Amino acid sequence: MEHIQLYTNFSDQFMINFPKIDPIAIQLGPFAVHWYGLMYLVGFGSAWLLGRWRVKRQLTRVTLVDFEDLIFLCMLGVVLGGRLGYVLFYKPAYYFSNPLEILYIWQGGMSFHGGLLGVLTMLALFAIRRNYKFLELGDLIAPLIPLGLAAGRLGNFMNGELWGRPTDLPWGMAFPGAADGIARHPSQLYQLGLEGLLLFGVVWWFARVPRPVGQISAVFLMGYGVFRFLVEYTREPDAFLGLLAANLSMGQWLCIPMVLAGAVLFKRSTA
Repeated sequence: MEHIQLYTNFSDQFMINFPKIDPIAIQLGPFAVHWYGLMYLVGFGSAWLLGRWRVKRQLTRVTLVDFEDLIFLCMLGVVLGGRLGYVLFYKPAYYFSNPLEILYIWQGGMSFHGGLLGVLTMLALFAIRRNYKFLELGDLIAPLIPLGLAAGRLGNFMNGELWGRPTDLPWGMAFPGAADGIARHPSQLYQLGLEGLLLFGVVWWFARVPRPVGQISAVFLMGYGVFRFLVEYTREPDAFLGLLAANLSMGQWLCIPMVLAGAVLFKRSTA
């Protein structure tokens, strides 16, 4: 990785030049391990460790064996749901014309909202199979998600993808993939901080003591939805979509039902 450089643009504002980061972390002959893939491992590993901690301290009635089975299914839900969500929410026409490329996960293209739906599906199936309440499983999993999101956004930054909108702020960054040489918000780092670290602190703190079933899930849904909605104002919209109705991005429109669902769930759990 090269050092980050500072240079002056035409408006005499300092701009940070994106560091040159090799997307491949480890190369062993034809076998390559990408940083983005390693970030997924970090996310899943942190969820496993945090979940075991909560189970061992009896903050849930889910057994350790059941939790470890559940976390494996949730990993599948993240990958399958994330990919299918991207296909359906963002580029359905393209992938319906090129169905084999749906399998090309290494080329990128994952949706958080699709991954969330994948996880919810796995929770519902597991609840039926193991005789748990759906929402109590959600309350167990919700505090484990934000650190995984933080790792994923770090992976996005290291890949130099999902950059932000143009800015004249002193920490504006020139991303090579943008190909325009102008300063842009490092929105991946904003998301890392808000949807990842700050959301983790909020949900983990709230979940430190037993709560009515559904409340922890509700706090996660509202917190993520609000933080993501706000950060989207600094993130460059997908070129193939642009801004949609009311000048909102697809990410913002997908967050609105999350916040509403979280608010309704929180209110019902306190009734």
